[in-house]
Amino acid sequence: MKTLFFSLILVFLCLFAFTNTSYSEEVKTSNESYEKRDLGDLLKNLYKSTGVYEFSNPVEGKLDANKKEEMSIFNQTWGRAIMIIIAFCLFYLAIAKNFEPLLLIPIGFGGLLANIPIAEIAGPNGFVGILYNMGVETGLFPILIFMGVGAMTDFGPLLANPKTALLGAAAQFGIFGTLVGAAYLTQNTDIINFSLQDSAAISIIGGADGPTAIFIASRLAPDLLGAIAVAAYSYMALVPIIQPPIMRALTTEKERQIKMVQLRKVNKLEKIVFPITVLFLCILALPDATPLVGALCFGNFIKESGVVERLSETLQNSLINIVTIFLGLAVGSKLAADKFLVPETLGIIFLGLAAFSVGTVAGLLMAKVMNKFSKDPINPLIGSAGVSAVPMAARVSNRVGAEANPSNVLLMHAMGPNVAGVIGSAVAAGVLISIFG
Repeated sequence: MKTLFFSLILVFLCLFAFTNTSYSEEVKTSNESYEKRDLGDLLKNLYKSTGVYEFSNPVEGKLDANKKEEMSIFNQTWGRAIMIIIAFCLFYLAIAKNFEPLLLIPIGFGGLLANIPIAEIAGPNGFVGILYNMGVETGLFPILIFMGVGAMTDFGPLLANPKTALLGAAAQFGIFGTLVGAAYLTQNTDIINFSLQDSAAISIIGGADGPTAIFIASRLAPDLLGAIAVAAYSYMALVPIIQPPIMRALTTEKERQIKMVQLRKVNKLEKIVFPITVLFLCILALPDATPLVGALCFGNFIKESGVVERLSETLQNSLINIVTIFLGLAVGSKLAADKFLVPETLGIIFLGLAAFSVGTVAGLLMAKVMNKFSKDPINPLIGSAGVSAVPMAARVSNRVGAEANPSNVLLMHAMGPNVAGVIGSAVAAGVLISIFG
């Protein structure tokens, strides 16, 4: 037994010595190879890992951040530079001009991150790409945004003056007008080729409603989701630039000076019953619109119930602020040169501008028509607030009205068609999904 025991110990020691020797030789070899590396090679490899090298040395056949499509030489160089300049333009509009900074700053920064070479921040493993896949592709962020919007919205002006709902409905004409325009471009041009589902998803941009545009695009046109989201949120943010020239062109000085009568006071019971009524009508008539309308009604019901202040404050502040940050970065990730500087995206941007303009015109004209038959005077400027950009469009109506008459306060009157436009765009999305989905 002793002989066997000592024999095993001897074998173990031999194996240990052999292993240790091999390891030492391996380390020695490794160290020797490391020591032989030239400092110039190290510096050269370091340079190749920089963004400067990527910008100055484009490669044919290089794949995008998602490893699916090839990037052109232009998009690897000048395209990225152009998009970085666009991102700084968004910063300028947000900071210097105060044009919807809550939207433009996250979107612009997301675009800046998306155009940084090598890092692939907008790719499936990049944090901005993860946000996009998690919240935009799934349609989760729009639902959460609608909850917050519902909690922040007062439907009192709409209930006090129900006829303003017609202005919100008229502004949705831009949605269906864009559907026809997209189909026309597809049939008569060789550059743009949209299916009916694509055209339906693009058309919702006419309502200037970013969350709704993302929601419908995720279901009807997932391939165009990024471009549609960028277009929709761009026009939401640029409402103060786009709308005023149209408003001044279609109204006279006298019309812009019209003072509207004081709204009646809406009681609490009306405000509580309204979201439940809207939800039931939606369930009965258009179930496809229920996710958005339901989230909007849920947020508003929490606010108007008056017994869950903590939940209401969370929806109005913490939740919507967090989701806005994530959504802005995710949307901005599609400002990458290879995703934005393509004919389809540029066509969507053009169609979105036309749609938004048509929606604004339709709301203004409807207000002018209603003013001819209404006992109480209606300022046509509130018709432009029929688009879904809450509360930006209402603030623009108020500002243009104040320019014509400093004592004229149109904000609360404009909120009626504004919130009606939110419901209208959600309903329009449900109609399009039910038809083309």
